[in-house]
Amino acid sequence: MENKIDHFKEKSKSWDMNSKIVQNAQAIAELIVKNIKLDRSMKIMDFGAGTGLLSYCVAPYVGKVTAVDNSPAMLLEFQNKCDDFVCETEVMEKDLSVENIDRQFDGIISSMTIHHLEDMVALFSKFNDMLKVGGFIAIADLDLEDGSFHSDNTGVHHFGFDREVLEKVAKETGFKEIRFDLASTINKPHQTFTVFLLTAVK
Repeated sequence: MENKIDHFKEKSKSWDMNSKIVQNAQAIAELIVKNIKLDRSMKIMDFGAGTGLLSYCVAPYVGKVTAVDNSPAMLLEFQNKCDDFVCETEVMEKDLSVENIDRQFDGIISSMTIHHLEDMVALFSKFNDMLKVGGFIAIADLDLEDGSFHSDNTGVHHFGFDREVLEKVAKETGFKEIRFDLASTINKPHQTFTVFLLTAVK
């Protein structure tokens, strides 16, 4: 983890002030709560937790959130507001593209993160390994786009995802009851982008 670049260092302070980001996270959280039967005994991971926008909204329905991110600056913002969470929280600085977490969770949630990782089969395999039997994933990200969503594509490996391709990855890595729903739309001056929520069970 030495000498690595934190691509979100400059963005972290103002992240929660971006209304589009906040509204998107809230819409995704609402759909997760609607589609997944959560309960207060659950210990879940928020992968790519950032400042905690997604897990903050899900926190009232679970027992513990482990925030996993490879950005120290984002996790610092998460820690600064973890007293406001209505569940237990834990912060873990990890890069799942090169590291593992030897632990099992009841569920894994994620918002707008997986396009930053290159190998989806490897990632979904890790998700499966980190879930208890019957555990769930609820992964939100962009539908296929032309690369114009980000003003700077540094660290972006996928310009959104083809749902059928991602469904195949989920099946190949041991997931079942795979479902896609439209979670939100993000309107930018030049284009409107759609965000899906993929849910599945181990």
